[in-house]
Amino acid sequence: MLDFIKKYRIFIGTFVIFSIITVSLFYHVLKPSKRLPIFNPADVNPELVDSTVQYVEKYHKIADFSFTNQNGETITQKDYEGKIYVADFFFTTCGSICPVMSKNMIDVQKAFLNNPKVMLLSHSVTPEIDSVPILKKYAIKHGVDDAKWNLVTGDKKEIYAMARKSYLAVKLGKPEELYDMVHTENFVLVDAQKRVRGFYDGTKKEDIQKLIADINWLLEDDKN
Repeated sequence: MLDFIKKYRIFIGTFVIFSIITVSLFYHVLKPSKRLPIFNPADVNPELVDSTVQYVEKYHKIADFSFTNQNGETITQKDYEGKIYVADFFFTTCGSICPVMSKNMIDVQKAFLNNPKVMLLSHSVTPEIDSVPILKKYAIKHGVDDAKWNLVTGDKKEIYAMARKSYLAVKLGKPEELYDMVHTENFVLVDAQKRVRGFYDGTKKEDIQKLIADINWLLEDDKN
């Protein structure tokens, strides 16, 4: 009788372990894996995209660029080659959403401070005002890490082109002012292949947390 009970307990234990393993396997197989979309101009609100590229449905990538950062250094796409990065558009005299966006971008900076694969890139939409010394003052005030985050100025036409043809993130400004842009709260996530993978409201903490999670997902995805 005791031998039967012992065998019965072994059988039950084995059955329970087998059931747990089976359920776990089914869970991982059936659990939907996370996916981040790859955005092309045709996928985005036309108001944010230049009319010359609105028809593009695939293979969109960030164009080459050359701007000047807060240290007077020339920053090009080579500095972001193979990097995951977050791009946005701001101006130093903005007293509304820019301070909030800068504070939230600092949270992103802190989250990946020791990861060289992640960088940040902020473009001034008033480059005629935001000179290198002004950008440097702004960078110091807001705790910008020069090795991680570039605040850039340059030719307004080129910044306009990047905003509306590459990052697909900025509305037109005054029609009578050439290359005028409306400042946007959008943070744009770009992967290591120069593709747009997400848009986030830079004024909302919940969007920042989602952005950080999506960057971590891209980092893991790059390992596979």
